[in-house]
Amino acid sequence: MPSFHNGRVEIAYLDEGEGEPIVLVHGFASNKEVNWVYPTWVSELKKHGRRVIAFDNRGHGQSSKLYDPDEYQISTMAGDLGALLDHLAIERADVMGYSMGARITAYVARRQPARLRSAILGGLGIGLVQGGGPGENVAAALEAPSFADVTDPVGRTFRAFAEQTRSDRAALAACLRGSRQLMSAAEVAEIRVPLLIAVGSTDDIAGSATALQQLIPGSQVLDIPRRDHMRAVGDRVYKEGVLAFLANRP
Repeated sequence: MPSFHNGRVEIAYLDEGEGEPIVLVHGFASNKEVNWVYPTWVSELKKHGRRVIAFDNRGHGQSSKLYDPDEYQISTMAGDLGALLDHLAIERADVMGYSMGARITAYVARRQPARLRSAILGGLGIGLVQGGGPGENVAAALEAPSFADVTDPVGRTFRAFAEQTRSDRAALAACLRGSRQLMSAAEVAEIRVPLLIAVGSTDDIAGSATALQQLIPGSQVLDIPRRDHMRAVGDRVYKEGVLAFLANRP
């Protein structure tokens, strides 16, 4: 698996296919395989003529593990995305992030719009502005001695997911504590790249997609029927909606 260094942090990535590039940014406690390869996003996008790049965020997968929450500021993690584009000599790309990855994508869309052809925010609606995603209850669940010690329902969900992905739970707890920065309504209103907001209809973590759309001029919403935060990722409606958006964006 190829990798590169952004400063002292090693970032693992995959780069497959040919055509216009799209970069995939996974969610908290996931990795490039779980979020994008296994749900067939990589193969589906390649089949539709795209060069697909996906990477493991710092603290996740095969990338460097860090234990200081300050190392996981959204601006810092967005810097890893920019460094990857520079490493691959890609000036502009479509970027799709899921959950925390969508938070990173939104940051780049606002601060470095020239790097993005379009942005797709999966699994994140008004939670970009209000809420900040999983809270301290999840960090505590990740640090608990065992799964049996976790009683919080959301904490149990993320603890089980972290164990399933064989993640470094201490690194994830630091990441969660460091990456919960919100954007203001005024800041998200500054996003001008073509934008799709894709959220499951039963996702109680992302927040309302429509509420976020109302803050961002020209943005579009894709509702993923009967899917919660975890099950929306590989949904056919999600894939078809993204492919249609990419085919029609400027």
